[in-house]
Amino acid sequence: MLIKRSGFPEESDLVMCNVVNIQHNSIFVNIQEYDKQGMITISEVAPGRIRNIRDYVVEGKVIVCKVLYVNQERGYIDLSLRRVSEGQRRQKNDEVKQELKSEKIIEMTAHLLKIDAKILYDKVSVPLLENYFYIHQAFDDFLNNNITLSDYFDKNIAEALEKTIREKIKPKEIIVAGDVTISSWEENGVEDIRTALTSVIKDRMTISYLGGGRYRIMVKGTDYKTVEKMLKDASDSIAAYMKKHKAQVEYERVKNIAVDTAS
Repeated sequence: MLIKRSGFPEESDLVMCNVVNIQHNSIFVNIQEYDKQGMITISEVAPGRIRNIRDYVVEGKVIVCKVLYVNQERGYIDLSLRRVSEGQRRQKNDEVKQELKSEKIIEMTAHLLKIDAKILYDKVSVPLLENYFYIHQAFDDFLNNNITLSDYFDKNIAEALEKTIREKIKPKEIIVAGDVTISSWEENGVEDIRTALTSVIKDRMTISYLGGGRYRIMVKGTDYKTVEKMLKDASDSIAAYMKKHKAQVEYERVKNIAVDTAS
């Protein structure tokens, strides 16, 4: 990665490291983003007794570590390999892949503008990394219409970068959902419920019956604020309509929707 940060990482940060030297009881690594050396003691390599430290790492391997302790005066950074969960490792590796993709986008934009890729990277990274931990987070915000690149760069760079980002990054789909439970004892209760539900349905929104008077509203989109507003407007409208028709309405926001929809 081209990204280089000043200063030191914070304790508990996850960092990408290159193994540079393996001793009998310790491993020395280079922390990529900070270009500083860190150390992993043998007790922080893996749980349990370790007979041969080289069974776990080799020189040149890239590993994800957790920062345990930082002494800025002496330049010490103590790291742990065993305290990084599989989920954290996957997430960090995914962040790095996304950042490498962003660097490639900057390189392609530099080719389009006929300027040196490193010069353009410096022009792009300096202002964006003042507000974002990674450049790809800024690119995602741009795709979600949360920022305008012309606020950071001159017209030529902004337009060329926008063009390349839109060509190379597909916005991530966001799914939100909420459950509405309706109880009506009115003669036209079923028709009232049907009217309340069908009147709020919009593009990229579905409503399904879960049983027991419970209905799930599901909204898909690429902008979090937009889909959340659509979900809230729909649930509020259903509740208001049904309460006017003497029904009881309860609403519950669905958490962890990816798990719920898969089950």
